[in-house]
Amino acid sequence: MTQVYLSVGSNQEPRKYVAMALEAINVLFSPIELSPVYESVAVGFEGDNFFNMVIGFDTELPLTELDEKLDKIEQDCGRKRGEERFTSRTMDLDLLLYGDLIRHDQNWDLPRGEITRYAFVLQPLAELAPDFLHPELGLSFSQLWQQGNFSEQELWVVEV
Repeated sequence: MTQVYLSVGSNQEPRKYVAMALEAINVLFSPIELSPVYESVAVGFEGDNFFNMVIGFDTELPLTELDEKLDKIEQDCGRKRGEERFTSRTMDLDLLLYGDLIRHDQNWDLPRGEITRYAFVLQPLAELAPDFLHPELGLSFSQLWQQGNFSEQELWVVEV
């Protein structure tokens, strides 16, 4: 089994689409672990606030099959591929970690670079898996959160 962590984000009807994605992920990968859901302003473009969280689970699926299932969940939530990188969306599922795999090429960014760049990724990850070590940096996610400077990236917990 491989421990997987993925980020969930939505700023178009986020209550609806986050709940929809959680239900689909739970059906496929139960049991799952959930971070709190955070709201934050859009980063990189002007748009409605995002809801973000991190989900953890174990899987036996190979990386490509897992990615296909996550893409299908995004599509079922109304996600249209080919969208700009920084734009509003119904659902964004990003694979943050696939065990301790390190792979940076045209297909994969693992561990995902956003982990250390954005508070809306690192804070929920640090809460869900505080002692899990970043495969490249060798620091726990709680250590990375404590050392990070995210004062300009305000987050607040919301109920979904």
